[in-house]
Amino acid sequence: MTKIVRDIAYVRSGDKGDICTAGVIARTPQDYRALKASVTPQAVKALYGDWVAGDVDCYSMDNIEAVVVVMRQALGGGATRTLRLDQTGKSLGYALLRLPVLD
Repeated sequence: MTKIVRDIAYVRSGDKGDICTAGVIARTPQDYRALKASVTPQAVKALYGDWVAGDVDCYSMDNIEAVVVVMRQALGGGATRTLRLDQTGKSLGYALLRLPVLD
């Protein structure tokens, strides 16, 4: 069975305007290396497709064993303007947990 990010991490996320940010935090120090390899701008863009129209940046936070993901133009114009159902930062953040884990 293929591991997904949910197996090695948890997420906290939020939104401001049309930007979604998510912190993906490794469950154990041993999981952090695989988390950094798995949560990349390319993987995030592939997961969301054209739902994230802008740039995606991923920042490694070695001191807390987390990856911060910043997705621009990700909320269909903003959480209060979008016509998407329940597309706030929280729902987009949780979708990151579906990424496959790379070793």
